[in-house]
Amino acid sequence: MRQLISAAFALLSACLSPALAQQPPRSECLAMANAAPRAMPVAFRQATAAAEVEITYAGHSTYFIDTPGGLRIATDYSGAYQVGRLPDVVTMNRAHSTHYTLFPDKRIPHVLHGWGEDGKPAAISERIGDTLIRNVTTDIRRYFGDDSGTDMIRDGNSIFIFEVAGLCIGHLGHLHHKLDDSHFAQIGRLDIVMVPIDGTYTMSLDGVSEITKRLRASVVLPMHRFATPLDEFMRLIGQQFEIDRRTERSLRISRDTLPSTPTVIILDGV
Repeated sequence: MRQLISAAFALLSACLSPALAQQPPRSECLAMANAAPRAMPVAFRQATAAAEVEITYAGHSTYFIDTPGGLRIATDYSGAYQVGRLPDVVTMNRAHSTHYTLFPDKRIPHVLHGWGEDGKPAAISERIGDTLIRNVTTDIRRYFGDDSGTDMIRDGNSIFIFEVAGLCIGHLGHLHHKLDDSHFAQIGRLDIVMVPIDGTYTMSLDGVSEITKRLRASVVLPMHRFATPLDEFMRLIGQQFEIDRRTERSLRISRDTLPSTPTVIILDGV
């Protein structure tokens, strides 16, 4: 009898294993966005101090994210903006050549394109090291050299989300249009968001300010900065956001050290 039961369990496990293996990794950021707020005792929070992530602004729209597990990620990677060692993971968007390269260093093991092939949208949900990386696609405008057709390329850009050390970090990429409710639902909750504030090449300051206010991340990291008057961006997102301007180019942050008030942090040490 025992042998029969053991054989049945073995057969059931064999049937379930392939199905479980095909399931995408679970997003904690989506789960936390949909869950009711939970109170955590202060003593417990202090006893289990969260690991830190280091975020470095390399320039343009490239940030380097160094995780507690030693993974190094570079956003909108073209190879032009390099800080320290090569990244282990690069994400790219295809707006133009300052946001991607088709010939990255061959020593980079993970190259994630924010656009799909054969007209299909990119669909990324992958755990690499201690980080879950996923994307939410948006459309981009056509540029010189693109095939003729409609003004917009459907799903040509990706918002990348990095879930690591209990943090939800979002990079809006080369965003060209407002986000609808379905986009916000797919993004979930963000603790840190990297926002393009050029006001022209991506989208208007009015538009990106509305997105920033709705996301209401604890930390806003501007990118694609060019000559954008920071005062104008701050005026548009409102007084509920504070500003923290720093002379260094890197930020070390954890769940425990997120600011209590949403804050725009400018890393000027580029």
